[in-house]
Amino acid sequence: MTTLNQQQKNERGFTLIELLIVMSIIIIIATFAIPNITRIRRQGNETSAIQSIKAIVGAQLQYSSMYPQNGFACSLSSLGGEQTATPGPTAAGLIPSDLASGHKAGYVFALTNCTKVTVNNTDQFTSYQITAVPEAVGKSGDRGFCSDDGGQIKSDPKGGTACTQSIQ
Repeated sequence: MTTLNQQQKNERGFTLIELLIVMSIIIIIATFAIPNITRIRRQGNETSAIQSIKAIVGAQLQYSSMYPQNGFACSLSSLGGEQTATPGPTAAGLIPSDLASGHKAGYVFALTNCTKVTVNNTDQFTSYQITAVPEAVGKSGDRGFCSDDGGQIKSDPKGGTACTQSIQ
């Protein structure tokens, strides 16, 4: 019997107090880590939005060279399209399909304020504005971004489309 009691003493596990201390430490670490992770994710989404706007500006330049009779595209779908399909003015295949859908990395993208002129009975877009706003301000991103046919990217610190602060 004495050997059984000695074995039980040697196989002793963690006490309830030790487990509570470990759980408290984990909770304290998580309290500091989770806000940092979401902040880093928002910053990553914002960086992706800026790069996507740059890609759209580049695609617009290519589009206007490929289809001078149309000028600029006035929809993201006109810049997108299947990469394997034959490009055309309604689906040029210049940007990835996720960006052409208008949703990427927690941001909503749109081409707006297209200026249309009619030349020889053909509509031609001579200017545009790109906007990128967070799907949920403060969660997927903090700032909104805008650019136009001039290519300068500006931000709106409130997450909207009233872009006044230059970021380049």
